[in-house]
Amino acid sequence: MAEVRQNYNPDYESTGIEGGIDSNQLPWLQLDGLGNALIKPLRASQENGMFNMVMKLPAGSPLENVKCLGGLDLLILDGVLEYRGEGATSELIAGVWGYLPSGCLIERCVAKVDTELLVNGYGPLALLDEGGQTRGLICSEDIADVASGAGLDLIPSTLAECAQPRRVWDGPAESLAIARQHAGALITEAVSPTVLRHAYFIDCRSVPWVVNPDLPDVGLKILRVSPETGQVSLLVRHNGVATPHTHIGAGDFLILQGRLGYRAGPKEGYGPGVWIYEPAGARHDATQRVTDEDLIYTANIYGPLVFDSGPGTPVLAVLSWIEYLALAEAGGARLAPNRKVDDHSLFAAG
Repeated sequence: MAEVRQNYNPDYESTGIEGGIDSNQLPWLQLDGLGNALIKPLRASQENGMFNMVMKLPAGSPLENVKCLGGLDLLILDGVLEYRGEGATSELIAGVWGYLPSGCLIERCVAKVDTELLVNGYGPLALLDEGGQTRGLICSEDIADVASGAGLDLIPSTLAECAQPRRVWDGPAESLAIARQHAGALITEAVSPTVLRHAYFIDCRSVPWVVNPDLPDVGLKILRVSPETGQVSLLVRHNGVATPHTHIGAGDFLILQGRLGYRAGPKEGYGPGVWIYEPAGARHDATQRVTDEDLIYTANIYGPLVFDSGPGTPVLAVLSWIEYLALAEAGGARLAPNRKVDDHSLFAAG
């Protein structure tokens, strides 16, 4: 019990940014093994091997023969990728989200123009030679090593660690493309013509907004729900106030548009390009937008949220993968598959 008390303080008042970082203030760094790809490292778990990063592929740069040993999700933030795998080719334009289940092989992925994408990896990537033999791995330790070598502190993974002081990067930096444009259009503008021949990819513009009756000012585009892990991937249009809640499971978020405010945070809130990790146990009395602009962000939710009316009050509602799945089904959303699709007749047409 002493260890539990030391590592979890239920009375700690979170500002919401202990586990967050402005990716616009980070440099692009080289990651050996992925050709010309550059990354902004965000987090690398020492417990389960998960890693989070923003990746940049210069025009013409390919990734070839990369196998996902764990799942991987991505969102194209800017640019265009041509993805080939399992005998089909998909064009991934800005605003396309995807989940590659464990076992998927990226035969070839090439940037048609300079392309930036958010990447959340749930296990190592195997680098294969032309004969299909493993010639190397990319894992969370490699992401951590890249950050350490540059003098960057990654976002920690527990509530106790997130509450500790962290160094602020003050070296050269380059903003993301989404910081220079109206990035909410990636998921709200009219559906653009694109060719998606893999069920793994979804044009976010085509996903309907659904609303939880308990949070009428918050719209959701639900992309994936995992009955195995309880994880939910979605996009959020957050124009109301999220009432007091505790994150029983962790969550991560990338702000695309508007500014997100936490009750204990700065009045100006956090804007496009800020990536936030809310560790398991994090509590927030309120979160809301702090401007009149639609607040839109990505979200991966790794466990239930519990709502109440204040510290020590009874639970009012629990929001888990079960409720998200019901919302998605009621709204007619096509969810990304959680496992590798072997039946090519199920592949989606753009």
